Amino acid sequence: MSRSAHPAGPRHADVLPEGHYTAPPADLNALDPKVWAHTVTRDQDGVVSVGGIEVTRLAEEFGTPAYFVDEADFRARARAWRTAFGHDADVFYAGKAFLSRAIVRWLHDEGLNLDVCSGGELATALSAGMPADRIAFHGNNKSEVEIRTAIEVGVGRIVLDSFQEIVRVAHIAQSLGKRQRVQIRVTVGVEAHTHEFIATAHEDQKFGIALADGQAAEAVRRALALDGLELVGIHSHIGSQIFDMAGFEVAARRVVSLLAAIRDEHGVELPEIDLGGGLGIAYTSDDDPREPHEIAKALSEIVTRECEAAKLGTPRISVEPGRAIVGPTAFTLYEVGTIKPLDGLRTYVSVDGGMSDNIRTALYDAEYSVALVSRTSDAEPMLVRVVGKHCESGDIVVKDAFLPADLAAGDLIAVPATGAYCRSMASNYNHALRPPVVAVNDGEARVIVRRETEEDLLRLDVG
Repeated sequence: MSRSAHPAGPRHADVLPEGHYTAPPADLNALDPKVWAHTVTRDQDGVVSVGGIEVTRLAEEFGTPAYFVDEADFRARARAWRTAFGHDADVFYAGKAFLSRAIVRWLHDEGLNLDVCSGGELATALSAGMPADRIAFHGNNKSEVEIRTAIEVGVGRIVLDSFQEIVRVAHIAQSLGKRQRVQIRVTVGVEAHTHEFIATAHEDQKFGIALADGQAAEAVRRALALDGLELVGIHSHIGSQIFDMAGFEVAARRVVSLLAAIRDEHGVELPEIDLGGGLGIAYTSDDDPREPHEIAKALSEIVTRECEAAKLGTPRISVEPGRAIVGPTAFTLYEVGTIKPLDGLRTYVSVDGGMSDNIRTALYDAEYSVALVSRTSDAEPMLVRVVGKHCESGDIVVKDAFLPADLAAGDLIAVPATGAYCRSMASNYNHALRPPVVAVNDGEARVIVRRETEEDLLRLDVG
């Protein structure tokens, strides 16, 4: 590989007034274990390995860009969530983060349940052997076909998201001669994001039935009155990439208040409460996520305390981690192409992927880390923006980071913590081919989702 140095952009973080970067790390070759999967290491030559296999070998065998999932890490994280919550609670992996048949089998092995929100996710789960009674079906606009299929196969619960859906699910269940277990998703007026929460009304969204103005209470009345439904609980989801448990405390208090009102009006104590997901992970060294056992302890204490105050029996808790399990287990491997220094600004590093394999930066202004992984370097750090090859100025993978100033075309760089949503939200923009997902474990690598081909694209184009 060529090692010719390129004139670099600014070296220090205080050069630019805008951006999300911090000061250069003391050692560009260091791999922060917070943002990398557990088996990721760097050898004496600077080549990074995962699951005992060097990334240079992986690139040769599977090409780039590609997602590499540390199977041992995924299983360990799934097991940690299952252990933390024990047998008196349920852990539903949120399939929207990333789902494949291999993932479903790993979840089944580790004793987790699965949350799906489309017919395609349900079909994937069933085809991989997940028992239907361990599946929850979510979504704000389920079709009649999806609802009928879910009831026919016997999903464990359907989460009702609107007044229309209450009637629709009940009607289909009755037509099939079944009584479907359901929860009602309630919008509790708490909006939580990474480091802050707003404990005020947040009903202006498409999900759930508002607690305000008695709408949730009315939804409960209607669900309890319909023979085709067995109302088993209340569902709440307050946001994504959450580190602060304060938002969960406000949400739990409001849900428990609803449970108490249901008991007082109907003489029924619902046996379940689902507090959703959205637990944060480390995308950069600045992020500080909580461990599953800390989250389990905090949620259990919150619900128990609120139920005792309301003189309610403690319902069975369920949670829906998706990103928190799969996010840290994977990284995306790219090959460096064009390097374009902009004097006084930064250096643009183009890679062979982009927003087609990671839309989150463009969509959410998400922050990521990046590292040179095919060799070591003692060069000075240069401020870079890692960008893709698509015809969009917003085609950014990593907005601001530091890489060695001797970075050259042909080098391999990797972006960690891309297990969640990157492949799930991948597209064919510019007719890009979606990358493969490769599971690596104990010296062996295997494709679990193959790379798309031009033949795949043309097969759908029937014009």
